[in-house]
Amino acid sequence: MKKSLFLLFLLVSLLFIVVACSDQESAGETGKGSSDEEVNAEENANESADKEITIAIDQNFVTLDPHNAGDTVSIYGIRSMYEGLVGFDEEMNVVPVLAEDYQVSDDALEYTFQLKEGVTFHDGEPFNAEAVKANFKRIIDDDSLRAHRNVQYIDTVEVLGDYEIKFTLNQPFSAMLNKFAMIPLASPKALDDESKDLGLNPVGTGPFKFEEWNQGDSLVVSKYEGYYENDKTNVEQVTFKPVPENGARAAMLQTGEADFVYPVPQQNAGDFEDVEGVEVTETPSTIARYVSINTFNEPFNDVKVRQAMNYAVDKNAYLQVVKNGFGNPLDSTMSSQTQYYSQQDTYDFDLEKAKELMAEAGYKDGFEAEIWGNTSSETVTGMEFIKQQLSQIGIDVKIQSMEEGTLSDEIYTPATPEEAKVQMWYVSWSPSSGDADGATRSLFSSEYLPPEGANTAYYDNSEVTDWINEANETSDAAEQEEIYKNIQSTVYEEAPWIFLASDVILSGSKTNLEGVYVLPDGSVSIANAKLK
Repeated sequence: MKKSLFLLFLLVSLLFIVVACSDQESAGETGKGSSDEEVNAEENANESADKEITIAIDQNFVTLDPHNAGDTVSIYGIRSMYEGLVGFDEEMNVVPVLAEDYQVSDDALEYTFQLKEGVTFHDGEPFNAEAVKANFKRIIDDDSLRAHRNVQYIDTVEVLGDYEIKFTLNQPFSAMLNKFAMIPLASPKALDDESKDLGLNPVGTGPFKFEEWNQGDSLVVSKYEGYYENDKTNVEQVTFKPVPENGARAAMLQTGEADFVYPVPQQNAGDFEDVEGVEVTETPSTIARYVSINTFNEPFNDVKVRQAMNYAVDKNAYLQVVKNGFGNPLDSTMSSQTQYYSQQDTYDFDLEKAKELMAEAGYKDGFEAEIWGNTSSETVTGMEFIKQQLSQIGIDVKIQSMEEGTLSDEIYTPATPEEAKVQMWYVSWSPSSGDADGATRSLFSSEYLPPEGANTAYYDNSEVTDWINEANETSDAAEQEEIYKNIQSTVYEEAPWIFLASDVILSGSKTNLEGVYVLPDGSVSIANAKLK
């Protein structure tokens, strides 16, 4: 009996020791991070990670200065953090954003905006009429900024109250409302801070705020908790990842490394038909794809040479080889989705006609030339196709691929046509405003040669320049339509470009992601991003 009691006592003691040790080990683990507070923090971190998305794109950002971006990728990077008085909806209609409402006078000279109240910039600065005026003062005063040409007709900016502002033009400008939509507004404090480059330290009012930009690698933005419509998005963080190589970008969507991919390479579009949880969307676009020809220099100053180059390039073959059948031949100077588009008789593939024109121009045996472009897979393929096609009429083309920032500097920094080294540039253009002026003035007016604008063909036709100015100055839609019809027919005939295609936009997304889409101008919108 005593022996049994002793054994029972020993067993209970051992059990107590084991339990005590177990409690101490648990206490030790808790001491390493398992308190209720720390567990909640870890759960919140995991939940936040579930609300992060990655968007794979094909090019690098060049700048994040809201008033100095010229390339589409930089523009939509900026739009992820900034807003303007008005903006564009999914169909590129102008809609109020930071303005509650607006009025345009009967003579189209006065634009008055009533502003939203209770809006703050990401640095806490209040949004009001004075903040708007500070932004426009910067743009108007600094003619080196790309946005300066959008405000060239603004004569005065008048603050009517804390939340009301009026712009008066010195002449009617038919596209002015669209231009307002292209001007993002930055914090006045950030504008005044000379110690920080606004292009590297953006401060806007948008639903997402700037976190970091690792140039060439990623741009990270996070949800702005102080946004005036805080339920607009439930995504906590967005990472834009430049991936120039087509196959790698497509693979990221298949493996789940990316939640949204743009552009989906045309040759990979069919790969996603049976992939569960992924969808590919086709969007008609305002994107015109072409080769800009430097018409200032020989032999490209001869219209017969430029027309020969157009006849020598098989546009249907281009669509199959480079675009995998997605797109349409570019049958004008602008896409059919653009305001006042007018269809032209295309340069159908005609090798004999091309050779005949080359002989008439005195270049029967051809010549050597160089074509520039960025490093994306599609651009390289496109340039290789152009090289092969032009070789048929004796033009020996050398391909020069450059990183986007370097390419932009080479194209836009020459102060005079004589200094420009570019001969041909494989490129695309989409009017961010969706209007005919945006698809015409900067590209074909002799007043907009680099560095003033994007007339990289150095096209100089005084009649066309006059027409462009006339179209800007009239508010009569029928008159504008007739003017733009004349512009398109004249420019198309004089061929400052090799006219290639108008794009069909392909984007890919996980099906649990909503509200991220590509606009017809090729810019990605994330303002309404939501994860289901």
